Amino acid sequence: MDCIRYSEAFKLQVVREIEGRKHLSCCAAAEAYGIGGSMTVSRWVREHGKSHLLGKVVHVQSPGERSEVRKLKDRVGVLEKALVEAHLDLRLERAYLEIACEEGWKGSVDELKKKGGGLPPMARSKPPKG
Repeated sequence: MDCIRYSEAFKLQVVREIEGRKHLSCCAAAEAYGIGGSMTVSRWVREHGKSHLLGKVVHVQSPGERSEVRKLKDRVGVLEKALVEAHLDLRLERAYLEIACEEGWKGSVDELKKKGGGLPPMARSKPPKG
């Protein structure tokens, strides 16, 4: 049995045709060119094709871009922390208002906070509901 050797240029051409959908499968390409062996063309696609890039994302960045990305990620972290703090402040304000409404308070929330030394009177004197 003679071993047939194919040039790299020919292998690349077949692989490009498969990737370009000229042939629907490796078997179809092998049949079209009379290539023997069921795995020959599949091996060419694995070795020379672009299929190894499928599902992968490659980012090419200059050092300046990497530095900028790092700064932006740090900034996002600062903003996320500020957002958490703002949400906590909002919840505290709502709690003050709820307590003020329950007690029939007529003044502002700021007056209520000052009067209570930072805590509504109800929060100082009674355990939380629950």
